Amino acid sequence: MSASVYSPTTLQEAGRLLAQYPGITVLAGGTDLMVALNAHVISPTQVLDIWRLNELRGIERQGNHLVLGALTTYTQLIESEPVQKHLPILVESARSVGASQIQNRGTVGGNIANASPAGDTLPIFAVCDAELELYSVRGQRRVPFNAFYLGYKKLAKEPDELITRVFVPIPSPGIRQFFRKVGTRRAQAISKVVMACLAQFQGKLLQEIGIAVGSVAPTIIRAPRTEALLRGQQLAPELIQQARESIMQEIKPISDVRSTAEYRRIVTGNILARFLMELDSSGQEG
Repeated sequence: MSASVYSPTTLQEAGRLLAQYPGITVLAGGTDLMVALNAHVISPTQVLDIWRLNELRGIERQGNHLVLGALTTYTQLIESEPVQKHLPILVESARSVGASQIQNRGTVGGNIANASPAGDTLPIFAVCDAELELYSVRGQRRVPFNAFYLGYKKLAKEPDELITRVFVPIPSPGIRQFFRKVGTRRAQAISKVVMACLAQFQGKLLQEIGIAVGSVAPTIIRAPRTEALLRGQQLAPELIQQARESIMQEIKPISDVRSTAEYRRIVTGNILARFLMELDSSGQEG
């Protein structure tokens, strides 16, 4: 890499470098950046290596949130007892990301900053209404995860800002969690469709539901029209079919080397229908 590489050991030092070099390329685990470098997609002249910023590591519970440091790796998500207890779908998604070498190096913040619509952990943050903490020498601020992506690879982040932490609301104990990734293989493959859902019953009524989908639009998306269709209703085969048709219309997939738009529409509808049928057959109340 013919570039100037800076390796700060404090967040304050990293902030100063970002302010001094606003276009600097940030290197975390490197699992995405190294691929881009080897493919000659990017040729940075300056690189900010943040791997030594221990301030950005760790998983802790703060009130009703799990707080994930931006340098938290997939392996750490998988092994974390709080994540296993409160967000098993985040563990499941982390397991689906590449081989163990990738899981040991790939980070939460890197996955978010890379802004791929196929990012496996991103639907979980979307469906949970997570918030991102951003840092610069000007101070800290929080941005709702669902407002962070303005378009394909376009972020609501200034050039001198760094993602530092992710605040994820902890789902209530009675909320059902669902994650599904469809790829060429179970892991080590880019998602053709990836979905995360949360659902809560009140008696026989589906009191609340959240649906987030990846690989079917320029960014990770929620499905508000389909959510509204289902919210407050009692599940039945007719409603499940309506929801399947609704989400197939709500997404905006494209055809690419991995799949066709039509395949993605059908699979997205089928995944949602499968989850809803599981909910219906479980007879869950309360």
